[in-house]
Amino acid sequence: MTASVEYIPVTPIEYPEEDGKPMAEGDSQRKYLVYATDVLEIYFQNRPNVYVSGNLFVYYEEGNPESVVAPDVFVVFDVDNKERRSYKTWEEQDKTPDFVLEITSKSTRSKDQGAKKGIYAFLGVREYFQYDPTGDYLTPQLQGLRLVEGNYFPVATNTLIDGTVSLTSEVLGLELRLDAGKLRFYESVTGQKLLTHEEEVAARQAAEEKAQRLAAKLRELNIDPDTL
Repeated sequence: MTASVEYIPVTPIEYPEEDGKPMAEGDSQRKYLVYATDVLEIYFQNRPNVYVSGNLFVYYEEGNPESVVAPDVFVVFDVDNKERRSYKTWEEQDKTPDFVLEITSKSTRSKDQGAKKGIYAFLGVREYFQYDPTGDYLTPQLQGLRLVEGNYFPVATNTLIDGTVSLTSEVLGLELRLDAGKLRFYESVTGQKLLTHEEEVAARQAAEEKAQRLAAKLRELNIDPDTL
């Protein structure tokens, strides 16, 4: 007699790609989330093994959709630079984010200072920065933490001659600065400010207009600018 085996279909585990909540708590948070993601994508665009993203679900335990966190901005080294709908660590050789930036506020501080901080330490996120654009509760508005033997310790804050607050990200090789309270990224070696696509276009237009005004002035003086 042959025993029959009932086939029970296995329902695939779903890993949602969004939670229906807005991208950010307000305009300030959204603006800096987009800014940081944009400039970091531009900065690392020629490195195929660096992935930059923001407001994306990061799943860190296969089979458990509840094991998820959504950093505002994050950078992962040694993975393919390609588009993803979510980031699953088990599909990425168990690589977790190396750098995280949260655009924080009074309404999100309990998560940013508590649950998320604990998850990032557990995942081995080497640097965790927070920026409070409205200055609701962080003083100074920009702060960083660096992971040492499983625990986070504050990143040293430098104050430049002009009073600008600056913190160095060893992971990114960049400086994060507060320019009149606004978050900006700078190259550590050259001190050059990183620009968004829109800022690059505006800078080129300004340079062209300046060159045109200079050329017009030279022509008024009977000097041909093309011969200079």
